[in-house]
Amino acid sequence: MIKSLNLLKKFESGDSELIALNNLSFEIPQGQFVAITGRSGSGKSTLLYQLGLLDQPTGGQVYVDGVDATALSNEDRTTMRLTELGYIFQDYALIPELTASENVMIPLLMKGMSLAEAEIQANLSLERIGLAGKYGNLPSQLSGGQQQRVSIARAIAHKPKIIFADEPTANLDSETSEVVLNAFIELNNEGQTIVMVTHEPEYAKRTHRTITLADGEIVSDTINTK
Repeated sequence: MIKSLNLLKKFESGDSELIALNNLSFEIPQGQFVAITGRSGSGKSTLLYQLGLLDQPTGGQVYVDGVDATALSNEDRTTMRLTELGYIFQDYALIPELTASENVMIPLLMKGMSLAEAEIQANLSLERIGLAGKYGNLPSQLSGGQQQRVSIARAIAHKPKIIFADEPTANLDSETSEVVLNAFIELNNEGQTIVMVTHEPEYAKRTHRTITLADGEIVSDTINTK
């Protein structure tokens, strides 16, 4: 489902150069739940942004479902993000003036879905992750865990091939984090491919596979036993 080939990302500032990712090559098959771990500054989020087509690498290729995404035009990359990929971030990224349902509807409307159809699909997605009855709540009327689940509902509403999650439990307490992690596990059990950046070793162990980075390089790639 995802293939990284000699992936390189550099950041330049004046005369200095930082190699954030150093020629990474690996594959993630369909239906796998992968954790990306490592210390702060190891390149975790940078890697997620390259794999999720949110940034353009300095060199190498990223293949998504057999397509060389790095060779696509900006317009085609945007279309692929909108139609085939879902994103979950640690700050939830919800629009405060919109209800839970309206927040989930945004990517559906961007795809050209009618307002009525998008609302039905959004509410079904919210119901699926345990937020039935919260359709009309504003983010300020929801707990942190509920807001994160709204962001999960938004990510899965258009039935993406891959979900990318960047530290999705970082702002949550342990009990709420468990609820969110269980939502990911349930989605994965239904066949959803998930790539999750996390700094929590105990959460990484509950995925199929852990890729650990240090200084922009893969230092271990381990299949987890459950």
